[in-house]
Amino acid sequence: MVKLQKSIDKRNALVKATIELVNNNGFHATPMSKIAKMANVSPATIYLYFENKQDLVNKTYIEVKEEYTKYAFATYNASMSVKEGFKIIWYRIADFKLNDCENAMFLAQCDNTPMIDEPSRQEGIKHLQPLLDLWERGKKEGIIKPISDYLLYAYAINPLSFLMIMQKRGSFNLNDTHLDEAFQAAWSSIKVNN
Repeated sequence: MVKLQKSIDKRNALVKATIELVNNNGFHATPMSKIAKMANVSPATIYLYFENKQDLVNKTYIEVKEEYTKYAFATYNASMSVKEGFKIIWYRIADFKLNDCENAMFLAQCDNTPMIDEPSRQEGIKHLQPLLDLWERGKKEGIIKPISDYLLYAYAINPLSFLMIMQKRGSFNLNDTHLDEAFQAAWSSIKVNN
């Protein structure tokens, strides 16, 4: 039991070190040796858990994406109206991005790099299925614009990453009024104009 916990702790330390180093240095300036050093394990230990750097980054991405979406959908119920459901999910995503900056920054980096392979990206998208299903229902009901889910995500969710980065830099402090305005802008960008 103790041996298993030590193994889990080492793997978790490697994931945590990967997130921190990628956030601070980028993917290419994060060699396995630095990850091992920060995780306080020998470089060879990494290969007990991961095939290579690509595997480490992909698996870290999927784990963080799972955590993110689990949080985002925790209070969502598929029986909610489209607008109510979107509002619940949007505010949960905002809360995650603004309060779990390390993981949110890592996901933002992953969204903008070719380092994540396509199967891992597709796995990450699967975790967004409740949001995609909500949008699909909204399109059928004539509430959500009948455009690509990528465009919906780009207009409604991605701006939160920009706001998170601006807040982290100290350029902009998001208060409740700003969040409400950001939600209204997100909703306006994807709803059908009646």
